[in-house]
Amino acid sequence: MVINRASRLPLATLACACLALGAATGAAAAPAGSSTGTVSALTAADAAKCEEGVTRWVPSRSPGLDRLEADQAWTLATGAGVVVAVVDSGVSTNNAHLTSGVLPGHSLVEGAATSDELGHGTAVASIIAGRPVAPQSGLVGLAREASILPVRVYAREDQDAERFPRLAEGIRWATDHGARVINISSSSPSDNALVRDAIAYAVASDVVVVASAGNRATASETADGLRYPAAYPGVVGVAASDATDTVNEASIHGAHVSLAAPGYDIVAANRDWGDCVFGIPPALSTSYATAFVSAAAALVRQRFPQATAAEVVHRLEVTASRPQRDRRNDLSGWGVVQPYAAMTWAYDASVGGPVPPGAAPTVPVSPTPQALDLGPAPDPTAPARRATLWLLLIAGSGVVGLSLLGMLRRAPTQR
Repeated sequence: MVINRASRLPLATLACACLALGAATGAAAAPAGSSTGTVSALTAADAAKCEEGVTRWVPSRSPGLDRLEADQAWTLATGAGVVVAVVDSGVSTNNAHLTSGVLPGHSLVEGAATSDELGHGTAVASIIAGRPVAPQSGLVGLAREASILPVRVYAREDQDAERFPRLAEGIRWATDHGARVINISSSSPSDNALVRDAIAYAVASDVVVVASAGNRATASETADGLRYPAAYPGVVGVAASDATDTVNEASIHGAHVSLAAPGYDIVAANRDWGDCVFGIPPALSTSYATAFVSAAAALVRQRFPQATAAEVVHRLEVTASRPQRDRRNDLSGWGVVQPYAAMTWAYDASVGGPVPPGAAPTVPVSPTPQALDLGPAPDPTAPARRATLWLLLIAGSGVVGLSLLGMLRRAPTQR
C-alpha cells in the first residue's frame, strides 16, 4: 500500500514550502482562512524552510479552496456534526489546527491514534477539518467543523502484505464507531480480499468511502490501471487536478477514477509544527485531493442528513465540473468536485451524467437480433384492388351486353 505523498523521504526533505511570519520574512499576518493570493509563487528557498521541529505558518490559504467555492459552500454547511475517519498514519493533536475537533480514535500499531510519526495523516486531516489559527495561518479545512476520527494503521511506509490486515480492520472499526465518511489517502495495484470485504461492509453500512487514485511518482506500479481500494464498488476514487482543472500524468489514470479535486499548492499541517505547502506543480498529490473530496462529502452529509451514502456520492458526481455532462473519462472521472453545487442541486434524474441510485440506465439496450423474413410482404391494398377489379369487370360486361342488344335490334328481318 503506497502512501500518496510527494516523496518517501523524511518530512524535512519533502517537496513542501513554508513561510515564517514577522521580521524573518517580512510577511504580514493574515486573518485565518483569508485569501491573500496563491502560494504557488513561493521560491525554492521558501520550500527548503519546511522542516521538523520548527513551527512556521503559511499566511495564505490553499488556492484550491477558491476553486471549490469554499466561501459559498460555508454559507450552507461546515461539516458540523459529521464524523470523518482518517485511516492513515495517525493525526497529531499537537498541531494547533488539530488540538480540537479530533476524537480519540484507534491505533492498530504502537502509539496513540492522536500521534503521527510520518505526518501524512495529520496533513490529510487538516485539509478536511483543520481549525483556523488566527492571525498567523491561512490554513482552514474545507469541512472546518467536522470531527476527525483518527484510525492509525501504519507508523512507517511498510509493504502491502503487512498493511492490508490493519487497513481492513481499521475500515471496519471506523464503520462501527460512527464514521459517516472514511478517507483513505493510499492506493495499491493489488486487490486484497480482506480490504475488499471491509470496504463492502462500510458501503453496506451507509458510509461514504473516498480513496486516492494513486500517484505515479510513488507508485510501485507506474502504469495506468486499477488501484485499490478506489476500484472497489461504492468507493469514490480521486485524481489530482491543477489550477486549470487538468489532471496530469502525476495521477494514475483508470476506470477507478470517480472525481478529481485540487492537488496543487496545498497548505496543510506540518505534523506537530505549524504549516507546510504540499503538491508543488507539476507533482500534484492525490492524497490531498482525496481529502478535499472527503470534506465535500462531509458538507453534503450535514446539509442532507437523511441522504444515503449513495445519494451523497451521486450529488458529488453529477454536479462535478466537466466538459461533457453525460460522459466521464479515466483521467478525472466525472470531473472536479463542486461542493456548493452539490448542496444546491435539485435532484433530477433527467440531468446528464451518472445514473442516480436505484435508477436504470437511460441508454436503451439493443434488442436481440432477429432472423430476416425474406418472403413477400403482404399488400395492404390488395382487398380494395380486387373489389375495384370486380366492379370494372361487371360494368364492362354490362356495356358489352347492351351493345349486343342494340345490334340485334337494328339487324334486318329475314323473310
